[in-house]
Amino acid sequence: MKKSFELKGTLAAVAVVALAGCSQSEVAVVSTGIESPSEVGGPVVMSRLTEDQYRNIIEDVFGSSVTLGGRFEPDNRVDHLIRVGAGQASVTAAGLEQYDKMARSLADQIVAEENRAQYIACAPADATKPDSACASQVLSRVGELLFRRPLTDTELNEFVTASATATQRVDDFYHGLGLGLAGLLSSPQFLFRHEISEPDPNNPGQMRLDAYSKASRLSFFLWNTAPDPALLAAAENGELHTQAGVQRQVNRMLNSPLLEEGVRAFFTDMLEFDRFDTLAKDATIYPKFTFAAADDAREQTLKTIVDHLIDKNGDYRDLFTTRDTFLTPLLGSMYRVPLLAPDGLPDAWVSYEFDQDDGQAGILTHASFVALHSHPGRSSPTLRGKALREVLMCQIVPDPPGDVDFTDFEDPDHSGPTVRIRLTAHSTEPMCAGCHKITDPMGLALENFDTAGGYRTTENGVPIDTSGELDGAKFADASGLGQVLHDSPAVTNCLVNRVYAYATGRKATKAEEEWLRSSVKDRFAADGYNVPQLLKAIATSEAFYRVVPSEAAMASAQH
Repeated sequence: MKKSFELKGTLAAVAVVALAGCSQSEVAVVSTGIESPSEVGGPVVMSRLTEDQYRNIIEDVFGSSVTLGGRFEPDNRVDHLIRVGAGQASVTAAGLEQYDKMARSLADQIVAEENRAQYIACAPADATKPDSACASQVLSRVGELLFRRPLTDTELNEFVTASATATQRVDDFYHGLGLGLAGLLSSPQFLFRHEISEPDPNNPGQMRLDAYSKASRLSFFLWNTAPDPALLAAAENGELHTQAGVQRQVNRMLNSPLLEEGVRAFFTDMLEFDRFDTLAKDATIYPKFTFAAADDAREQTLKTIVDHLIDKNGDYRDLFTTRDTFLTPLLGSMYRVPLLAPDGLPDAWVSYEFDQDDGQAGILTHASFVALHSHPGRSSPTLRGKALREVLMCQIVPDPPGDVDFTDFEDPDHSGPTVRIRLTAHSTEPMCAGCHKITDPMGLALENFDTAGGYRTTENGVPIDTSGELDGAKFADASGLGQVLHDSPAVTNCLVNRVYAYATGRKATKAEEEWLRSSVKDRFAADGYNVPQLLKAIATSEAFYRVVPSEAAMASAQH
């Protein structure tokens, strides 16, 4: 559980405590950043907070007892990542109303009489009159955490003045303070991440992110939330403008329990798990696939990823072959495996290892994948194969033509009892054959799993053939497919590309793509495909913080 930041303490004190809590071995540098040519870098980004980031920040600053009263603007996926789409997102008038509603609700809870001692470290001289000193103390501390940097004198004066004006109107200091807090919470400086560049004094003619922008980029990358007081202090004292300082902070953050939240956020984005919010199956055919089952399916895969990559420090590729996972009794019934929950805990998670003959091997055989990439009433080798190509291998599969007739494929009586047989109707159609050739052989390997994740060996009384090939590598079943993906360079290369785009909030520039291909991917392999080491290599590289004009801006300047 995330720890709420104590508003009564000073930023310096919190920073000292945070660093003191790391042992010498934890702080020790394991790997250094990857050197990069001076042209490697990209433009600054302004991106809207995602719903998860907003929630995380509020919990970090105010604790988990506050509630949000409003709806969020929908997130936008660009280049397969919501994190990249956030850089192209805006706020509609209706969305602004919702943000304002949430801000006022939160502010009311913070200044409520029963909560003041927890959140407000000072008391006004007279609760019926303005007190600029107390209001300034509270708003500056909260504002620094929300804005991810200290408020300017002008900004602080505006919020303090607004609070004083409101206090005079209603003769209530706390009501006025609440208005100032609501202003912070509805400000574009909070709702959007504004990266700022500055000249790099160590490299004349080059630009870099300023210290607070570095802190934000680093924190949202590794923790999916705003910088904590220790990281803000490192920005304030100039530590983040030194390689040793960046190393210390990255090591501290990688040793923090908050790393789990960051890893979960990345894989939730990469695997498109936000789609579970609207996922539904035909209840008549699959009565067990409820909203609770969908939540468990998503959580199963995330737990498996965290356990393998963080707790066990495992090889990323083994996610596609491992039989170790976690199940609830509900998932156990879906997978048709016996599972006894602890007494009195019917919904508890239990570690579980599938047997060799269970047919389950790797996260691609989890209900989270096969159910997410299927139709409500039937499986889809094409959707599953498309997801494998696009999500895990970063390859492009064109959308089908708008005038394709799916009648033959959807009618078993007309075109055959198994999906493999029916798919020949598309593979023999010239305008369909190209795409189906690269998707269906992979997707057919997962046909032992129905659209709800249940295991089966026949379809309409006919044995299911799960053999196939991926780029010339043949396999017999889902387990074999997992091994082929394990051994495919495209899978690990794709992860590096996705991690970097997620970290920067934008598509990599051409120079960055070359750097990733020539340096970062080799380092990832040398580190045994260890994901925390990949995060560290990127987060400690100079390229991660270097600012260069975007290619579009450079092209525009030449005309």
